[in-house]
Amino acid sequence: MAVELNTRTTRGDLATPTFSTMRFPAGEAHVKVAHDADAGDLIEIATLRGTSGDDLLVLGMWADAVRQRGSRSVALIPYLPGARQDRGLPFGAKVYADVINGFGIDQVIAFDPHSPVIVDLVERLTVVTSEAVVRDAVVAGSDYVGIIAPDRGAVARASAVADACGLPVFRAEKHRNPDTGKLDGFTCEPLPDTGRLLVVDDICDGGGTFTGLAAATGLTKDRLGLWVSHGVFSGRAPQLADHFGEIVTTDSYPAQNAIEGLRTIELTPYLTEQIR
Repeated sequence: MAVELNTRTTRGDLATPTFSTMRFPAGEAHVKVAHDADAGDLIEIATLRGTSGDDLLVLGMWADAVRQRGSRSVALIPYLPGARQDRGLPFGAKVYADVINGFGIDQVIAFDPHSPVIVDLVERLTVVTSEAVVRDAVVAGSDYVGIIAPDRGAVARASAVADACGLPVFRAEKHRNPDTGKLDGFTCEPLPDTGRLLVVDDICDGGGTFTGLAAATGLTKDRLGLWVSHGVFSGRAPQLADHFGEIVTTDSYPAQNAIEGLRTIELTPYLTEQIR
C-alpha cells in the first residue's frame, strides 16, 4: 500500500501537497517536488499503513527531502511494524525502530502499539490510545452493557476502554497445554444474562483467539461484538463473522481477507489532532 503524502501549513490548514512519489525503472523509491511553496511555513505529513519494506524506503526518501527543504516532518504510522517482535532473536522491534529512527522524522504518531517495548524504542513518538475511538465510533449510542478482555494481555487495554465508556469489564483467560504450548481452551468471568458485550483487543491475525472465546462464552453472535485496533485478518479470519454480530477495526493495516459486515474506522482525524 503506497505511502500517502500530504501538506499542512504551520497554522493547521491543508495545503497543496509538496511531494509526490515515484519509482525509477530499476525499482528505487523516490519522491519529487510536485508543488513548490515556502518550506518554512509547511508541515509535511506522510501516512504509512501496513508493513511494506518498499513503503518504508519511500518514507525514508520523503523524510530526507523534507529535511533538505527545511520543513517539519510528521509520519503517521498507526500500525508500528515489529511491535509483536519485542523479544528474542532477532529483536525485530529494535530493527524496525532503528530504521524509522534513522530517517530523523520530527514526529512519529502511532495508534495503540501492541507492546510498550517498541514505544520506548521509537524516537519522537506520540501514541494515540484506543479508548476514545472505541467510545466514539463503537459504543456511543449502542446497547453494549460490558467490555470483555479476551486474555491477560488485553486487560489493561480493555479496562481503559471500559472506563472511558462507563461500562464494566469482564476478564477471560486462554489456557495452553503445558506440554505442547497449543491453545487448550478459554474461561471467562460470569457475564450478564442480557445485553451485548464488546470484545476489545489490539490485533486480530487469524482470529483463533476470538472464535475460541466466542464459543467459550456460549453467547450467540447477536450478543457479541469485536473491536481490534489493527485488523490483519489472515487465514481463517473470515469465520469471525459466524461468531460476532459486529466487527470493527481501523484503516491502520490493509486487511488480508474480506470480512463480512466489517466496519473500518478512519484514523487520520484522531492522529492529526496530535500533530505539534
